Amino acid sequence: MTQPTDLLAPAEFGRLSLPNRLVMAPMTRNRAAADGTPTPLMAEYYAQRATAGLIVAEAATPNAVGQTYPDITALHTPSHVAGWRQVTDAVRDAGGRMFLQLQHGGRIGHPATSGHTPLAPSPVPLPGTVFTAEGHQPGVVPREMTADDIRATVADFAAAARRALDAGFEGVEVHSANGYLLHQFLAGNTNRRTDAYGGPAAGRIRFTVEVVEAVAAEIGAERVGVRISPGLTVNGIEEGDTEDLYPALVAALRPLGPAYLHVVYADPDSPVFRRIRADWPGTLIANPVLNELTTDAVRRAGERLLAAGADLVALGRPFLANPDLVARLRLGAPLNPVRDRYLMYVGGPDGYTDYPTLSESESGPASSSGPASSASMVA
Repeated sequence: MTQPTDLLAPAEFGRLSLPNRLVMAPMTRNRAAADGTPTPLMAEYYAQRATAGLIVAEAATPNAVGQTYPDITALHTPSHVAGWRQVTDAVRDAGGRMFLQLQHGGRIGHPATSGHTPLAPSPVPLPGTVFTAEGHQPGVVPREMTADDIRATVADFAAAARRALDAGFEGVEVHSANGYLLHQFLAGNTNRRTDAYGGPAAGRIRFTVEVVEAVAAEIGAERVGVRISPGLTVNGIEEGDTEDLYPALVAALRPLGPAYLHVVYADPDSPVFRRIRADWPGTLIANPVLNELTTDAVRRAGERLLAAGADLVALGRPFLANPDLVARLRLGAPLNPVRDRYLMYVGGPDGYTDYPTLSESESGPASSSGPASSASMVA
């Protein structure tokens, strides 16, 4: 790709022609049925936002033990495929394009939610509590994954990727970020293994590489993206060697030829980000840190990342609160503020499908000019 700094410029992305360089980031919003099947409300939500250059749909678990929270999506049964097909059909009818993020929670799970003891690289529990259908409960000690568990989980990711294509997605994003299972293998404080999947960086990157390799073999590397979050400490993660870890991971992923690498909370001034950009030959999606949600702030942050070498810019909260975000940025119109952050997760249309477009607002939506709450700083 060339490097124009215009977020609204079109882009070629593998087999897809994107109308702009804006990506709707994956955001878990707990609107699925209890068994993980996507709902008609979700189809409405994503179709409202189909003007994004690309939508990466929220995390779907490839197996039952990988479930994190109540009412999140999954992709390991025929009903899951059928539910997601409703979503992709609605988005395609509205002119959009979709990838699906695949995520295994690892130690971020609970028997009260999934019915299973969580699996993780090592028996290190999540500090603090985990949200379940019965309220917040202390994290449980996960069971250390055996070699058979690792092989089975890799196979589950590949099978979920095949189901994603059956459900109408253009491809999948392997989630190796934000403290979930693959990131737990990468981080020194959650991976205390002494076998080939632990120890130095070369061992700790192995699981992510094997998952990406299997998924690419199943559906084609041009349909596979990978999400990473260098240095991010969310969910109790401490990598310990970020500066060495990610160059090693990028070097191992590069021969597999994934469609893109997606960097969470990308800082264009960070040496790690600059190293990743220099080492990664393909499409780079970058997700900025946004301390305020105004039209000018979003454009500045996005264009700064494009100028630093990103090819596409992923946005979360701006798309959540503004189904017509692309039009607002094009017109310089103010943005809807994100309403009560708890509405993001409680189910139903409130704070989900009821954000107005410009045409639906009689007097025009209000712009958020103050700093965003750190607790609601999702993508």
